[in-house]
Amino acid sequence: PPAGLGLGCCVLLLLLLLLLGGSGSPRTPPPPRGPRAEGQGPAGERAPRGRASYEGYEAVKKHLGAMGALSKQYWQYLACKVWQEGCEEEKEEQRDPGPSPGWSLPLVGQDYLEILSAWYCSFGRCCETGDCRIINNITGLEADLSEQLHGQHLAKEVVVRAVQGFLQNPQPEKALVLSFHGWSGTGKNFVARMVASHLYRDGLRSNCVRVFISLLHFPHHKYLDSYKAQLQQQLSETLQLCRQSLFIFDEAEKLHSSLLDAIRPFMAPYGNEGQKDQQRSIFLFLSNLGGNTINEVALDFWRAGRAREEISMEFLEQRLRLELQEPVENSYAHSHLLRENLIDFLVPFLPLEFHHVKLCARDAFLARGLPYSEATLDEVARMMVFVPREEKLFSAQGCKSVPQRINYFLP
Repeated sequence: PPAGLGLGCCVLLLLLLLLLGGSGSPRTPPPPRGPRAEGQGPAGERAPRGRASYEGYEAVKKHLGAMGALSKQYWQYLACKVWQEGCEEEKEEQRDPGPSPGWSLPLVGQDYLEILSAWYCSFGRCCETGDCRIINNITGLEADLSEQLHGQHLAKEVVVRAVQGFLQNPQPEKALVLSFHGWSGTGKNFVARMVASHLYRDGLRSNCVRVFISLLHFPHHKYLDSYKAQLQQQLSETLQLCRQSLFIFDEAEKLHSSLLDAIRPFMAPYGNEGQKDQQRSIFLFLSNLGGNTINEVALDFWRAGRAREEISMEFLEQRLRLELQEPVENSYAHSHLLRENLIDFLVPFLPLEFHHVKLCARDAFLARGLPYSEATLDEVARMMVFVPREEKLFSAQGCKSVPQRINYFLP
């Protein structure tokens, strides 16, 4: 196949080397022993040089011809195993065998092919369930959050500990449910994408990851019954396909309460022991709700001369939970998620300050391979709007539009 031709050639060369140099490859028979070898004279003299050269040429020709036939056989077997192509041709050849070069497919060669096809599947899409694409790289997740997520000491700690503890638990009692809260541009989507990319080799493109955006997937309230049935079906299909699933709900505050209640059974405690072994799922809800409360706490700490890193998870989560449970017209307050304690952690994302925006600008320049200076980073940060009006402390958009702002500085 064209897409895998380069890799296929490398695999074939490696296979031939293994076959020719290892077990299962034919070997040239040793010369006969005795006082008179075939082709020698009475005194053990060698045959004329021309005749020996011709016989050597014929032997090499025969050897290469047989090797070519076997190579074709191996390649067809590998293509059938990996790309599911040429399998019908293989069956026809088995029904009507032609002249054989004298080499059958050795057992050791089949072992080599099984190893190579499994190795190829670790890079390709050969799995029926997608489970072979799960990597669960918690070390990489922690390192990338530390380097690339700015100003969010609480989110870094909670996400890593929650995900790691959940995946290390041999029998979790329920799905892991994290609810991200904070202003737009503070890193909620960024963290969700990073979680997906470190748990699955294909990231958001994995068959085990589903992303739902409220206004995109569920825009009209008059179709709620249809949305509810489709949502439950998609969740069930993903859980059946993958032993470990990730569901991301963006703009969760815009989800109708009936849709949140439709998700509830998938987040409730497992009802039987078998379900624990069959399903392991993570739910991430991304919401702007609670952003004002989070910002007020951060502003109070700043006015008191205290570092934002002193803000504790216990203090902020308690304030955030109280706000979300207030009897106002929002889906979270009316859903069973909070009342039944189905959300394991409310993850606060703090508002970003001037130096955090500069770090985001630096990352944007580096991602595009563009040069920058400290003065350039300052200029990008000054293009953002900062609030409140008196202090001008927090970026109103976080880092959301920073990658677009650096276009003004392109040569």
